[in-house]
Amino acid sequence: MKLKTTALLFASLLVLAGCDQAEKSAQQLMGQAAEAAKQAIDDTHKAAEQALSDATGNLISQKEPKEDDEKTESSSQEI
Repeated sequence: MKLKTTALLFASLLVLAGCDQAEKSAQQLMGQAAEAAKQAIDDTHKAAEQALSDATGNLISQKEPKEDDEKTESSSQEI
């Protein structure tokens, strides 16, 4: 009877140790997945900013002289 009890306790310890190792592995995988997701979001954000910059680049450069004209007009109006 003692042998069966000892074997059962030993088996329980092995199962618990295995569960602990599985939990650590799962946490490590989740951490790696979170890092990959963050990197993908950062890359997507950079690509979107670049696309927006490319798409509006000509518009912004065309508006700048107009803004300068408005500034000179408003400064002459202030005097």
